[in-house]
Amino acid sequence: MRRSLVIVGAGPRGTGLIERIAANAPELYDGQGLDLHLVDPHPPGAGRIWRAAQSPLLWMNSHAEDVTMFTDETVDMAGPVRPGPTLHEWAGIDGRTFADRQLQGAYLRWVHEEAVAALPEGVVVHHHPRRAVRVSGPREGRQQVWLEGGPRPLLADLVVLALGHLDAELDDEQSALAAYAEEHGLVHLPPDFTADSDLSALAPGEPVLVRGFGLAFVDLMALLTEGRGGRYDGDTYVPSGREPLLYVGSRRGVPYHSKIGYDWTGERPPLPRFLGPAEIDGLLARPEGFDFGRDVWPLVVKELGFAHYHRLFTVHPERTAMSWTDFEEKYAAGSETDIQALVASAVPDPRDRLDLAALDRPLEGVRYATHEEFQEGLREYVEQDLSRRHDPSYSPDLAVFLGLLSVYGQLVRLGDIGGWWHGFFSYLASGPPGPRLRQLLALSRAGVLRFVGADMEVRAEDGVFRASSPTVPDFSVQARALVEARLPEPTVRRALDPLLRELHAEGLAETPDGLLRVDRADGRVLDRSGRPHPRRFALGPHTDGRTPGAFTRPRTGGPAFRQNDATARAALLFLGELAGRAAA
Repeated sequence: MRRSLVIVGAGPRGTGLIERIAANAPELYDGQGLDLHLVDPHPPGAGRIWRAAQSPLLWMNSHAEDVTMFTDETVDMAGPVRPGPTLHEWAGIDGRTFADRQLQGAYLRWVHEEAVAALPEGVVVHHHPRRAVRVSGPREGRQQVWLEGGPRPLLADLVVLALGHLDAELDDEQSALAAYAEEHGLVHLPPDFTADSDLSALAPGEPVLVRGFGLAFVDLMALLTEGRGGRYDGDTYVPSGREPLLYVGSRRGVPYHSKIGYDWTGERPPLPRFLGPAEIDGLLARPEGFDFGRDVWPLVVKELGFAHYHRLFTVHPERTAMSWTDFEEKYAAGSETDIQALVASAVPDPRDRLDLAALDRPLEGVRYATHEEFQEGLREYVEQDLSRRHDPSYSPDLAVFLGLLSVYGQLVRLGDIGGWWHGFFSYLASGPPGPRLRQLLALSRAGVLRFVGADMEVRAEDGVFRASSPTVPDFSVQARALVEARLPEPTVRRALDPLLRELHAEGLAETPDGLLRVDRADGRVLDRSGRPHPRRFALGPHTDGRTPGAFTRPRTGGPAFRQNDATARAALLFLGELAGRAAA
């Protein structure tokens, strides 16, 4: 009997798993053939998010040189390294380019084809362009994967859920807003993937409230401006007249920080230093568990501070008042209060000090007398952010970015530590390309885009939506349209995916934030008693093993690569044992 593995989801994560199966199979699997079934209504490789059928105005938010689907020697994994080209090497474009998603989709399709071609003889890939709607079967027996519209299930010795980002049913707040919009003839667009949203109801010249200032907003901004015929003439936006008037705000009230616009040079900070495997082992070993704010965040702060000051003292010593050796010794031994006093005495310019609280909430306690003053103030803030993030004299910012990658790679082992950390990381390390923020400034000057402020409150009253913010206490704006510019929360409980909904009902485990719990070692799905399912795995953002960003930067250790490798090896070992028993 040929062994069978079903992968539900043929996007980048499914492709990465196939690449690792191809790399590890010569060592681990010599069974009599293997069928790999890919289940996804979208094309293999690109999947839904990176499919060709979307606007070329939508970009990646990473430089092409920072996007790879291939492992290198920095990845801590048991399987062999199989190097390959980054996006910019494959496409033959400048590494500093922010490629559009169509080009990234083409790269992913090529990677998929290469991974399939690298599979050993006897391993056959079958693509099923349908949705999987149910998985059934006993823990110790073959699984049945039912496909939408299919008369019979696929039989699988193992199933891997690589579902990517999930659609979700509306939560209580969004349901109430949707009902209010229906009752009063308003437009309400709930959290969604911007490329999939129907924006046609947002009328030209009409005010639209936009809640969310991250990457989903950047996509929305592009589609409602250039996507409607507007154009940029240098730093000036020339409207087409078809744009709505966008009023945007969020919890922070500012856009995500710009991508850094210069390359790293010189010595890298020796990371991890204060938050490495030993510290994670200690946290996991605590019988009483751990608290993120009390036990983890102080280690994160110290690690990021170490990266920042290592760069400052070793590359810009003229801006310090102490030797690095003396500073590092006192920094390592100091408490939070000690470190604050140390930095105040050793780093004269406040602009050279790392203040994570100020970075996270730049409008905290800030008040403007008028709406127009705030427009000018926020434009100045964005301009300063752009200037700093493109000035290598502030290269400690890039060291903090490397520190964030290191920290995230460690925190993955702790499971679901709450959505705040993921949001903080994205805001600081995974923001938009600099050119997007320059476009935002041009739109603001043209009057097409206006800023509402921090802690934006949206009220449904008097037959309209009304927004206000404490940043400008005496200002509010009303509109007949509201857009929630953010992705749906990846919760298992509210996922629209019928397969996950049924597995949830059957008793799979979820974290307090609703992520699917998986075994840290190999990605096997856990039930509510903590038992790993021997024949079901899960990888990706819907799990508590989610990793930073959509793709991996070369030579950064790639926790997603490590996970793919571990899952591939566990699957091949299991399938090999089945094949051996059958042969015997």
